[in-house]
Amino acid sequence: MNIGFIAQSSRKNLIENFCLAYKYILAKHDLYATETTGRRIEEATNLKVYKFLPGSVGGEKQMIDMIERNYIDLVIFFYNPILNSPNEPDIYSITCTCDRYNIPIATNIATAESMVLGLANGDLDWRNNMRPTI
Repeated sequence: MNIGFIAQSSRKNLIENFCLAYKYILAKHDLYATETTGRRIEEATNLKVYKFLPGSVGGEKQMIDMIERNYIDLVIFFYNPILNSPNEPDIYSITCTCDRYNIPIATNIATAESMVLGLANGDLDWRNNMRPTI
């Protein structure tokens, strides 16, 4: 599975801790992230992460493009619902794209944990039939 990660600045530590906690599940999959998020996940877990540009300068658009082409199977996007800065990735555009293309998305730790445990259990294997062949 191809898993996309995005985290707003105030949620970078949370996504690091999440990936560290589920490192052995995530290690079996291909991880994609915006640049700073990806670097921090790599540093915390020693997992390989394919990195896009920083979210504010195009990484968000690169992630959306991958979602639209059905190359991302699920997205974990930790954001702060209280703070909304123009320099942060746009939660609305990413969630709408995931909804439009039927890509599971988690925007909080509880949903992300359920999704990753379901991934380990094979509950998301249906996504293998959705991804285009290369």
